[in-house]
Amino acid sequence: MISRRALSSLRRAPLARGLSSRASTILHALDIHSETELEGVYDGDWTGSGEILESVCPTTGEVLARVKSATPAEVERALERSREAYKVLRTVPAPKRGEILRQIREALSAKRDDLGALISLEMGKIRTEGEGEVQEFVDIADYGVGLSRMMNGRVVSSERPGHSILEVPNPLGVVAVLSAFNFPVAVYGWNLALSLAAGNATLWKPAPSTPLCSIAVTKIVSSVLEKNGVPGAAAGLVTGGKAVGEAVVGSSDVDMVSFTGSEAVGREVGKVVQGRFGKVLLELGGNNAAVVMPDADLNMAVPAVFFGAVGTAGQRCTSTRRLYLQSSIVQKFLSRLEGLYQSVRPGDPLDRSTLLGPLHTRAAVNIYHDAVDHLLKTGAEILTGGAPYKDLPAPLNGGNFVMPTIAIPQEVNVKDRVWSTETFAPVLTVGVFDELEQAIEWNNGVPQGLSSSLWTRDIRNVGKWIGPAGSDAGIVNVNVGTSGAEIGAAFGGNKSTGWGRESGGDAWKQYVRWSACTLNFSDEAPLAQGVQFSNTA
Repeated sequence: MISRRALSSLRRAPLARGLSSRASTILHALDIHSETELEGVYDGDWTGSGEILESVCPTTGEVLARVKSATPAEVERALERSREAYKVLRTVPAPKRGEILRQIREALSAKRDDLGALISLEMGKIRTEGEGEVQEFVDIADYGVGLSRMMNGRVVSSERPGHSILEVPNPLGVVAVLSAFNFPVAVYGWNLALSLAAGNATLWKPAPSTPLCSIAVTKIVSSVLEKNGVPGAAAGLVTGGKAVGEAVVGSSDVDMVSFTGSEAVGREVGKVVQGRFGKVLLELGGNNAAVVMPDADLNMAVPAVFFGAVGTAGQRCTSTRRLYLQSSIVQKFLSRLEGLYQSVRPGDPLDRSTLLGPLHTRAAVNIYHDAVDHLLKTGAEILTGGAPYKDLPAPLNGGNFVMPTIAIPQEVNVKDRVWSTETFAPVLTVGVFDELEQAIEWNNGVPQGLSSSLWTRDIRNVGKWIGPAGSDAGIVNVNVGTSGAEIGAAFGGNKSTGWGRESGGDAWKQYVRWSACTLNFSDEAPLAQGVQFSNTA
């Protein structure tokens, strides 16, 4: 058995071998020096002395860095400092908070390409998607700048003479953001921008497999806060695993928890937060369907389904998992889609010509295999894919590459696991329908309700799809794929997706506490509804 002293010595040791040049160039550009263990806690100061997290490149299997996560005491201190920072930030005028957001936007934009490359390196999505993810943060910061001057309450007419009623938004407190690996920057950005504009402190607990993205972003944000005399803990960071997440979620010092992740974990997060009467925002599973009518423009629909199912190697919450084709176009559509699938080749996501990167972890590869095995056991036809790539050249032979898969199950039974379970991998199942009403029933028949897409040029189909008997998802698109939402509208899903809304629209209203304030500026004190309560005759 290794002694405690020997184990401690090993934990402090530098990486056994030098980083590849593809990795070291990106990390150094973002002031991340992985020759020694990195500190993964920021509360105004950089610390970290807990469990060691390894950041592993999913493309090559290379260990990029080792990060010292938060101990229970460090989590507690970060929470205390977040609360102190909130007390400072809530007194800063909202337009001034908007100015800070503008500066964060400028700092992020200056590092957009470098951060995008880091996302590709650590998460595995292709370069254009990595840069696009940073652009989402830039865009929502822009949005937050304007929002800081428009987070308005309203005046409500009173039934009593000489009275007015105000609905007033005020800062909420501390907002904890627990983000997932697949969007290691943007989801935090959606939350931070609205939370900061509202006057809250934000504490980030990222996925344990993407600590470098969170460290790089926090360095950029904290530098802006420091220049403006705002405590760094206004945008704190605690890296770690399950225990760190549980400590943050369970803390009464956290007024709101925004959680992005699986349905199973989200269900437990919701119970814990609601059990202590906190606010909770959940963004959970997405088992998204595209429905293609016979009048659809296939020149638009086929590439959109291809991107929806294969983009990010099928690891978006909004990835297309289910494809419902009207019976008259099945062969034509699948022939064109299969041609696109067979043309795609795995590659280094840092190479701008690459369209297919790796799955994020070995565990994800196992989930892919399990899904394909179940499809085969239940008699599904594998049209293309269904296996990992073999004999890839070095260094890709150390990565988590799998073939994008199209499968045609024997029947559409939305209660069956094939249709009802989200597989976070590039596996697309195909069903055939005759009437749109049947496709809508299948679309709505699964537990999840994040994104959906109808392809048609018939306005009558559009009316059915977006109406009360149409798609029950939070995102209901027409002639737009399931994947690739903009920041201007609220993002989120219904049913077991969690009912949460982030980003644009009215999402900001969740990040404030609301008060109804009745003001009496008359010389009388009448009761509402004409109630009389007096002991005089």
